[in-house]
Amino acid sequence: MNSVRKSVAAGIAMLTLALAASAQDNTQGQGNQRNAPAVYTQKTEEQKGKSEEQPTFKVNVKLVNVYVTVVDPRGAPVGGLVKENFKLSEDGVPQDVRVFARESELPLSIVLAIDSSLSTRTNLKLELESARRFIHEIMRRQDALSLYQFAEQVDELVHFTSNLQTIDRGIDRVRVGSATALFDAIYLGSQALEKREGRKVLVVITDGGDTISQVNFQEALRAAQQSEAIVYSIIIVPIESSAGRNTGGEHALIQFSNDTGGKYYYAKSFPELDKVFQQISDQLRTQYLLGYYPKARETEGDYRRLEVTLVPAPDATAGELSGYVARHRTGYYTARR
Repeated sequence: MNSVRKSVAAGIAMLTLALAASAQDNTQGQGNQRNAPAVYTQKTEEQKGKSEEQPTFKVNVKLVNVYVTVVDPRGAPVGGLVKENFKLSEDGVPQDVRVFARESELPLSIVLAIDSSLSTRTNLKLELESARRFIHEIMRRQDALSLYQFAEQVDELVHFTSNLQTIDRGIDRVRVGSATALFDAIYLGSQALEKREGRKVLVVITDGGDTISQVNFQEALRAAQQSEAIVYSIIIVPIESSAGRNTGGEHALIQFSNDTGGKYYYAKSFPELDKVFQQISDQLRTQYLLGYYPKARETEGDYRRLEVTLVPAPDATAGELSGYVARHRTGYYTARR
């Protein structure tokens, strides 16, 4: 009997050592993974308390939400449409719209990311004042905004809040840096928005260049799509024919906006910048939500392509929606990375 006890004890000891070695291997493996960009922030005591709250667990019912902005030939947002005006397909397969709503009153979560790199130093003060006016106009009690600055690193100056005084103080803390981590800012802003409920918007003000990001364009775009963020790109062009313009960065920003259902703008003067902010505000107040449960299909891959088309309502004339354009995200991922 004693020999049996000794054998059992020896077996338990060996199993304990094996488990400890496995845990050490896992820890070392994680240390070898590629470094992700970091957002640097200072939390208040209130925010620290919130971060210690118990997490909320949710049931995934696989409802796909598609936010749609409709504009007329002049670019003005169109309200008053009905469910019958929209046809939606996924990978070419028509889908049944189960949820339809006009989203003018649904709360907004906004990340405003401001390029504070050396190339923006001449116009940064006026850009900040224009952004301040936009924030004061668009924010309501049910909305929340997070303020980022990005240069050689990404800094969260204000965590999500609706308090205008707190946001104003954050704008006053924006400082000029050196390089430009544009893709990191979009990646990290999208990650922050992914945890939010309701409509999610990422507004980027930049001259279009990226010089130092740790993530690439595709990684940043996927993060934006997975978060369901609508990206509005405001490209500051002080001198339209400048030989130093980063057209590659501009093209990337255009793609971010097109693929997420947002829009890109060029602003060559500060009156134009104010006008751009006004247009974004108007569009965010006139959106539609289409929700559906995807039909079963055998398509491989984790990316699903979406298409929304506009059609006249049954009792309307055929030319009712002539020249109207529906902007929406072009697809979504079924798997997380």
